[in-house]
Amino acid sequence: MSEEQNEQKKSNQFTIMKDDPIDGHPGYSGGGAFSLENMSPLIVDPNEDHVWVDMGAMHARSEVEKRIKFVADKEEVPNGKPYWIVWVTVEQKEEGPYYHGVAACYLEVDREARRGYKILAEHVNRMDKSLKGRIILEHMDDHSKALLRDFLKDFNEQYWDLASDELKQVLA
Repeated sequence: MSEEQNEQKKSNQFTIMKDDPIDGHPGYSGGGAFSLENMSPLIVDPNEDHVWVDMGAMHARSEVEKRIKFVADKEEVPNGKPYWIVWVTVEQKEEGPYYHGVAACYLEVDREARRGYKILAEHVNRMDKSLKGRIILEHMDDHSKALLRDFLKDFNEQYWDLASDELKQVLA
């Protein structure tokens, strides 16, 4: 690859937009631009009883996903270890910031085989649902829900206290 092609490839990388770059520009409607600055991806590892923030997940490059070839057929990953990527959106209301949208996606990873199972469309759709304030956690196992609940409470008690009753009930 030539130096010029390499530079062009680097300049075409995805960028999260903090502010509206076309704000006030008469030639653009602003459609299709949205902010991800209030969203954080959490990784829930039920086998290790561990939850952490991994911003790499925003680009499918979390520690769990790195160096893994993902397939859409679960049968191709017979020794997969389960994980959840949970998209958490924080918004502001009069009383203060709170957990607005929380949506989980399942994946399995077999580190040894360097193979994993996930449905990419589900991850994109759940990110969108989280941004829109939806709570989609019903499909998580009880142990993973408890880990998530404890992490969210410990991370910021005010966010938890101001969160919707729906979130608290789903994670009860």
